[in-house]
Amino acid sequence: MLAIIGGTGLTRLVEIERTSQQRIVNTPYGKPSSSITLGILHGSDVAFIARHGEEHTIAPHQVNYRANIWALKEIGVSGIVATAAVGSINKKMPPGELVIPDQLIDYTWGRPSTFFETDLEAVRHIDFTNPYSVELRSKIVCAMEQANLPNLDKAVYGCTQGPRLETAAEIQRLKRDGCDLVGMTGMPEAALARELGLEYACCAVVVNWAAGLDKAEIKMEDIQRWSARGMEKMYRFMKFLSLD
Repeated sequence: MLAIIGGTGLTRLVEIERTSQQRIVNTPYGKPSSSITLGILHGSDVAFIARHGEEHTIAPHQVNYRANIWALKEIGVSGIVATAAVGSINKKMPPGELVIPDQLIDYTWGRPSTFFETDLEAVRHIDFTNPYSVELRSKIVCAMEQANLPNLDKAVYGCTQGPRLETAAEIQRLKRDGCDLVGMTGMPEAALARELGLEYACCAVVVNWAAGLDKAEIKMEDIQRWSARGMEKMYRFMKFLSLD
């Protein structure tokens, strides 16, 4: 079964055809962001969790990433498509588009970021050379092609701490580092999924130009408008996505 983690703009998966139940999962790491909705999406079993809570009240740095990922593993999920609202640093990736990143750089700090902390027989490491599942990304890209959406599947996601947006100087640093996108929720989510052996891919919805790139103030109403447009495209390609 595939899970979808809803980010900003996706607190409910409105196209679930039949909801079988709402699961509240207790975890050793505390309470997940929301209950998990189990149902049918385009003929396949799917699980959905709202990363920022059902009313979008949990800030990026306060999300209980460990509880969310552990809960999805506990109910039998094998793969995760994580949606995320991002700013674009790359002029080829304008607001309203969907981007499937293949790499990331972690700029966050202070977030509980591993399951491998206590009661270990030995120190454990994961290979994180390619932070996203090659197989799952391929399925998403194929679905986007079938939906006649632009193939934007080579991008570096820079994950910042939030909840504030970045300064223009910080964006220039990220650009020098090779980042194409900037968001606040990509880590430690991706690494935690890898630690539990879950396939994980990110579907990034571009909702603004990053700070300083278009000489204009970033306004929340513009972010909401571009988020809605991006979500329309996401629903389009998900009709072609194999969820099994």
